[in-house]
Amino acid sequence: MAGRGEHRQPTGAITESVKSIVPDKGPTRSQAIAVATLFPTGGFLLTLSGLALAASVVGMGLLAPVFLLFSPVLVPAALLMALAVTGFLTSGALGLGGLSSLACFARAARDLVTKAPETIEQSKRKMAEAAGAAGQKAKEVAQALPSKAQEGAGKTDK
Repeated sequence: MAGRGEHRQPTGAITESVKSIVPDKGPTRSQAIAVATLFPTGGFLLTLSGLALAASVVGMGLLAPVFLLFSPVLVPAALLMALAVTGFLTSGALGLGGLSSLACFARAARDLVTKAPETIEQSKRKMAEAAGAAGQKAKEVAQALPSKAQEGAGKTDK
């Protein structure tokens, strides 16, 4: 019996472990507004999808006998027309996407061509400045070299 009592946690330890799991703050104002607006919208859309499913099931139940009666002629023709329309719409959408990407590429190329001379001039200026700085540094080193050589020669004579 004494062993059973030893395994129990004190009440304070339980509340501390629960407090460590639960966050201190509630949701922010923007989160609350998002939930308040998106929850009813999601419910409305879910209701619409349920109604669409119900209408599809009822329509299929009512039209299945008609499809069976006219299937040798009408169903293959309707399927062919649906596939043709789908193909034309897909072709148009892909063509429009291709034209859009080509227009974007042409715009980017035009921008690159118009900005290229400015970029080249900037690069030339930076290279000229770097070459001037390197030339100046070389002059300073060349002027300092004979005096250092004389200092080195003076140390070896002693």
